[in-house]
Amino acid sequence: MRLSIVNGLVCDPVSGRQSTEPLLIEDGQFVSRLSGPAETVIDAAGRDIWPGLTDAHCHLREPGQEYKEDIASGTRSAARGGFTTVACMPNTQPVCDNASIVRSILERAASAGSARVLPIGAVSRGQQGQELAEIGLMAEAGIVAVSDDGHPVEQADMMRKAMIYAHQFGLPVISHCEDMSLASGGQMNDGVISARLGLPGIPDVAEAHMVARECLLAEYLKIPVHLAHISCRASITLIRQAQERGVRVTAETCPHYFTLTEEACLGYNTMAKMNPPLRTADDLAAVIDALADGTIGIIATDHAPHHMDEKQLEFALASNGIGGFETALPLGYTTLVRSGRMDLVSWLRTMTIAPARLFNRPFRGFEPGSPADLILVDTKTPWTFRADSMASKARNTPYDGWQLYGQVMLTMLEGRIVYENIQ
Repeated sequence: MRLSIVNGLVCDPVSGRQSTEPLLIEDGQFVSRLSGPAETVIDAAGRDIWPGLTDAHCHLREPGQEYKEDIASGTRSAARGGFTTVACMPNTQPVCDNASIVRSILERAASAGSARVLPIGAVSRGQQGQELAEIGLMAEAGIVAVSDDGHPVEQADMMRKAMIYAHQFGLPVISHCEDMSLASGGQMNDGVISARLGLPGIPDVAEAHMVARECLLAEYLKIPVHLAHISCRASITLIRQAQERGVRVTAETCPHYFTLTEEACLGYNTMAKMNPPLRTADDLAAVIDALADGTIGIIATDHAPHHMDEKQLEFALASNGIGGFETALPLGYTTLVRSGRMDLVSWLRTMTIAPARLFNRPFRGFEPGSPADLILVDTKTPWTFRADSMASKARNTPYDGWQLYGQVMLTMLEGRIVYENIQ
């Protein structure tokens, strides 16, 4: 199949260049020239063309919780949001802590997926924090990282062993930073709003305390560690200081931490119930500053779909999380790029090059010979996001009705169109 995409504004985060030169695709790869006339020509006039995005942190719920989401519906949602590669966390039922589950996820993704799926294995068996999972065998089966996300690795010695063992297989450890002795029972950020609502709070030090531990372990072991869903200034200060000392620590945040504050929980709005919780306006500003200066290098969705029966109930009983695939790009573009807080290339790198580097995967953008993963985006026309239009099975989002910029019009995976909204 020979394909040409013309008249679009191509932005390459690898080179940092923008151009209007045609993109040529043959047999699922970018090429410098076609072997014959293009069989299909796509006119991208008025659209930006970017590489397909990579999500370093999501939950696809399969196996075991397919009533919330499955690999087919989750990757359809990812494609609609511009993601061609997604890394799924292991807190499934059963937990992805052995090679057979890794293989089943990869097989299911190959047959039903609209995006490339990279499984993340558990650090500990059953995510119980008692003994290491079969990290070596999972590495052979195809995992790209290990994490007990959804649960912290509470024992420092277990985390130390996991970092040492995973490093032998070239795998990063992704830490869910939460001190449960400080966070247990909490429902939202500890502060004025939680007091007003009469809800038990989770202090920012519950996250920062564990961030400090991971930074110290990484420094002592001289082994990298990656910190998930960073939400507060206290954590960012520790990460920045560690990086300045040369510690190999990387971090991610999510769009809800630079677009929403704890005030979104007013009225007991369960769509704004997250873990870690939404923080203060000062924390939000710190997250944006950390993205702008590179302290936080990755924007991940933490796509966490839930059935509405798990969200539409009293706040203390509602599940944590947000369906994030379909809002991450427009929220980032609108809040960070269009506002001038980040330039387009730097922002794109947080969702392409940086997550690929985390998983030790090559990323060559539009270079000839690389997979033809790309998205066409309308950055000029405002549009209103509607929850009932989501491709995900879930509708748990606080962004229903938001006016945004950066609507994905087409997503292509290895030269194959997996989502299209071109009128």
